[in-house]
Amino acid sequence: MTSSEIPRLYAIADRACFADAAALYRFIEELLAAGVTLLQYRNKQGSAREMLREARELRRLVPRIHSKTGSGNVGHPDVGHPMLIMNDRADMALAADFDGVHVGQDDLSPAAVRAIIGPDRWLGVSTHNPEQLAWADKTDANYLAIGPVFATGSKQNPDPVIGLDGVRRARQFTRKPLVAIGGITCQRAPEVIAAGADSVAVISALVREPRRAAEEFLACLR
Repeated sequence: MTSSEIPRLYAIADRACFADAAALYRFIEELLAAGVTLLQYRNKQGSAREMLREARELRRLVPRIHSKTGSGNVGHPDVGHPMLIMNDRADMALAADFDGVHVGQDDLSPAAVRAIIGPDRWLGVSTHNPEQLAWADKTDANYLAIGPVFATGSKQNPDPVIGLDGVRRARQFTRKPLVAIGGITCQRAPEVIAAGADSVAVISALVREPRRAAEEFLACLR
């Protein structure tokens, strides 16, 4: 994967932000209607049964919404639908036929995940400092995430904020696609890209009015 193959907007659907599964599905539909082509499903509290049920419904929804809205694929040249990434769980990604897995520092190692998902699915790794980034750069991860760039309320115990200087430093450590995450607003997204990120991951800024917010992010990231 090259930096040109990862969409500028990486939307994350955190199950904790939604009262029920129906609200989650509406959120995804709104994002797809806006033209979002890279989505991650994150569920830290749900049971395995709940996660699999919701993931399979997302897998069913995405091609249907894609064909209805006619949104083009800009994320990967070899797939005909927006990319679905599973947070943490390689087994769930396979069971629900997702397009990739994203893991953190305390999850399975990138090598272990790659052994499970095979060579064709995307693998992303979260990093929070130069040491972690340099280590992750040596793996066969398709992209690396760095953050939090700004203060964020999306995690209960967030890592220290790295700021734009942290993004600039991260860019020096890798040629892999770099996804910046943490407190990124539409207004600040362009400067995060200018600092060296190839994509910005967004959670809470999309929740209230997902379609409008996603359209605004896509516009300011062009």
